Amino acid sequence: MRWRCVLVLLAVLIGGCGNPAGLKPDAIEGTGAHNQVESVDATTTTNTTNPVATTTTVNAPVPKWQLGSSDYLYDQQLLHTFELTIPEEALAEIDSDPSEEIYVEGSLTFEGETVSPVGIRYKGSIGAWVGCLAGANLFQPDGEKTCTKLSMKVKINWDDSTQTFWGVKKLQFHAMNLDPTQMHERLGYWLFQKMGVPAPRATHARLVVNGTYTGLYAFVEQIDGRFVDRVFDDGDGNLYKEVWPLNQDGLARERQEFQDALKTNEEDDTVNHIHTFSKELAAADDNDVPEVAAKWTDINEIARWAVVDRTIRNDDGPLHWYCFDGCRNHNFYWYEEPASGRLHLIPWDLDNAFQNIVSDVNPVTAMPDRWGEMTNNCLPFPYGPWRIPQRSARCDRLIGAWSTFADEYQSAWTAFLDGPFSEQSTEAVLDEWAAQIKDATVEAAKTHDDALAVESWNGALLAMRSSLEVARNKG
Repeated sequence: MRWRCVLVLLAVLIGGCGNPAGLKPDAIEGTGAHNQVESVDATTTTNTTNPVATTTTVNAPVPKWQLGSSDYLYDQQLLHTFELTIPEEALAEIDSDPSEEIYVEGSLTFEGETVSPVGIRYKGSIGAWVGCLAGANLFQPDGEKTCTKLSMKVKINWDDSTQTFWGVKKLQFHAMNLDPTQMHERLGYWLFQKMGVPAPRATHARLVVNGTYTGLYAFVEQIDGRFVDRVFDDGDGNLYKEVWPLNQDGLARERQEFQDALKTNEEDDTVNHIHTFSKELAAADDNDVPEVAAKWTDINEIARWAVVDRTIRNDDGPLHWYCFDGCRNHNFYWYEEPASGRLHLIPWDLDNAFQNIVSDVNPVTAMPDRWGEMTNNCLPFPYGPWRIPQRSARCDRLIGAWSTFADEYQSAWTAFLDGPFSEQSTEAVLDEWAAQIKDATVEAAKTHDDALAVESWNGALLAMRSSLEVARNKG
């Protein structure tokens, strides 16, 4: 949509908790046992006393990637290397205009095992292409690839919809070209998970394309049917992308709008639960809206989500209502429990998080309101040096209702500050992850002229550590 393209382009140019109902504890905390399965040699032998009658049947070993658990892929202790092989003609095709996001056929090699064929493409919004394509039109970027590193997606189930690789069907490699700390997504999702909020797993990974090391990427789990099966007790429910229960006018959405947002169960397209929620939310008297919100969402889980979101200043997330051609938010998913219809909010796309903690350095994504605050009596207002129009999140009936649960929010903040967001906790993981990716960062800088300089990375990481202390003191 045009409003989102303009938004992302402008942004680029500046430059513990209890287990919530329905969620699996090991999935949230990332503590599931790693299942690195050894190859299975399926050999059967039939022997008799007569050597002539002896027969041996040997089947090919079952590859690890067909049996292994995704826990191994996203193990925080490991830095994996993935190798993509793309025919030169196909690579030239996608390099000629990455913004087309066309899949080509190739192969994936991981730890000595090759999966072929797989689908491979570049991925991203308009912001991913600015400065990395040869085309002159900034608002409609196109043309040849000019950056070494762009985000990529690998489709494992390329010619077999049931095929998985270590338990997943798609791999996502985020280039982090806008994040000099190389930590925004990994730390952000880790904090959400530690607070019992359903969120994708993220680590780092090295990527090699046709024998050339292209650099270090954020390796982020795809939010899809495999994700909800892993995280929730009953993963058969609906997954929706970027559809808010009410429209900008506070009215219930049409059934078709929810059907269009489905990412699972698309063929069934039954959206009765969320559609009923939408209608109840729109029809409720002001005093009754919190009760409706508590009926359909887990207030304690939402409070924990809000605490993390506001502390890390995820200002490009669902609390930022941009007002270009209308007002709307983005970068989120909903999961709907199939029996109760209860909804869980899932954060997505954290590459702009952490930027505005100390001050509003990003004049596009920055928001003036703290949790529950309202500006300009719910009318759109310009904010920041670029005067980008936005509307206070509290003006949405659902978000406004959530913000009335002050005790739950304060309890979540205390748990966050004493737990995963304590100085000891964040320093420990940042130290561990920085040491883990140091050599890969140095290697990229030595290999490619346009790679992140090691000095710039160290400086950005130091500034990030300081900003986390500022966030702790702000409360």
